[in-house]
Amino acid sequence: MQQSKFSLTPPLMDFLGNHASYGFKDKSSMVRLALQKLKKELELQALRQSADLYAKVYESDEELQEITDTAVQGWPT
Repeated sequence: MQQSKFSLTPPLMDFLGNHASYGFKDKSSMVRLALQKLKKELELQALRQSADLYAKVYESDEELQEITDTAVQGWPT
């Protein structure tokens, strides 16, 4: 596993120092989980923004709506 060096504020250092009370075996496992959760959250945010953008494009594009309507004709509802 690779290592990285970074700086934290004193309150964050105190929080990280209490890793065992939160069920983590060490500081690294706590930081890894926090970063994994942040990564997922940012990916989900980007996905939602993309979906919103596609929805806006779809709303304003009558030709795209017609193509979509034609493509789904006959599909079970």
